[in-house]
Amino acid sequence: MTGPLHRLHALPLRSRLALLVATAVAVAVAAVAAACWVTTRDRLTEQLDTTLSQVKPTIEDIRWLQLGCTGRLPTDVRLLTPYTLQLVSATGTDPCTQPDKSAIPIQTADRAVAAGLRDSAVHTTDAKNGTEMRVYTRPGPPNSPPGLAVSVAMPMDQVNGPLNELALVLLIVSGIGVIGAGAAGLWVARSGLRPVDELTEAVEHVARTEDLTVRIPVAGEDEIARLSRSFNSMTAALASSRDRQSQLIADAGHELRTPLTSLRTNVELLARSDETGRAIPPDDRKALMSSVKAQMTELASLIGDLQELARPEAAGPGPLQVVALHDIARTALERARLRGPELTITADLDPWYVRAEPAALERAVVNVLDNAVKFSPAGGTIDVGLHSGELTVRDRGPGIPADELPHVFERFWRSPSARQLPGSGLGLSIVARTVQQAGGEIVLLPAPGGGTEAAIRLPGAPQPPPDAPRG
Repeated sequence: MTGPLHRLHALPLRSRLALLVATAVAVAVAAVAAACWVTTRDRLTEQLDTTLSQVKPTIEDIRWLQLGCTGRLPTDVRLLTPYTLQLVSATGTDPCTQPDKSAIPIQTADRAVAAGLRDSAVHTTDAKNGTEMRVYTRPGPPNSPPGLAVSVAMPMDQVNGPLNELALVLLIVSGIGVIGAGAAGLWVARSGLRPVDELTEAVEHVARTEDLTVRIPVAGEDEIARLSRSFNSMTAALASSRDRQSQLIADAGHELRTPLTSLRTNVELLARSDETGRAIPPDDRKALMSSVKAQMTELASLIGDLQELARPEAAGPGPLQVVALHDIARTALERARLRGPELTITADLDPWYVRAEPAALERAVVNVLDNAVKFSPAGGTIDVGLHSGELTVRDRGPGIPADELPHVFERFWRSPSARQLPGSGLGLSIVARTVQQAGGEIVLLPAPGGGTEAAIRLPGAPQPPPDAPRG
């Protein structure tokens, strides 16, 4: 089986489909032809049996047969019948056959009829001359000697002849049908697989050229159409992912250029001072070193943000845990108070438990609070609240113009008024991604009376699930 199966799988798909269709049709045609042949044979045989059963030899026919078997029948006298008549004795003696016919072997059923054990017997056998005969045996006519039966036989030619012709016709018709089915199957396979060929060519083109703009025309709602739509969606997603990667690399290069240029300038100044022996004034040197340290810190923060954004979105967040959002908010508040000691930060936090990645969620809350601290005026107030799963952070800063609000969650986007402040423009983008992965949403809105209010909504409950692991 391995050899034929291997050769079958080696054929093109359309050839396999055509071969399978032809094979299925051949099996069906063979079954129908066989059923037709068997049915016809049975009907012809039944008709022959009916004809034989209607032949009723008379007592005169019995006497003529007996005279013929004893040699007392004149040679010029013949029983002119299309049948073969034969006397069967229950005693087992040799049959008495019509003189001009070939003897037919006696069956046990024939002798049972002669003995009165059966009403009739029908069977097929070969005569002495090899002719296949259909034999119908019945009891002798009234007034015939006891223990005697009469067999009426006819050649099976009138059955076998039409059957042979029918078999030839069925063979020819079946052959034509199978060949036609194979041709039709090949045509159907070619027509049906044309979209698959187009899909194959498109995939090969993408693999060869990396051109993700290729799209396959879609028509209908069948499996091929679904496959084509899936391919188009896949290439569109890959193209979008590649564009985002290219944009990320370009934006990262642009954002890294400024601190690297500044850092290089400061380092060159320090190196030139050491090479020339011309010392930099202590105050200037201290300011220079502070600038280098700040630039290194900005680079480290930017690289960390890039690493976070470079994590594939398909990979999803890390292991989700049941975490207390109010505890995470308190931890973030402590860090915010250290970064803005001159600010007043109020907090009103109700218990709320969510499923999220603890480290990523804490970083998101810290980023939101850092923005509030960064844009708050000296001596300002920041209000933090957590009620019914909504964490709000409201500052009294300059606010965000309405035309800039749609862009605040874009990567590397920074308001023109904030370009002189430290930051990479990635913080809110990371926050939005983290909140969405936790099943929530974040919005920034102008606050009444000035400033900005950030609202993070996360699904959860005021009580942790029973036996749930908590972060």
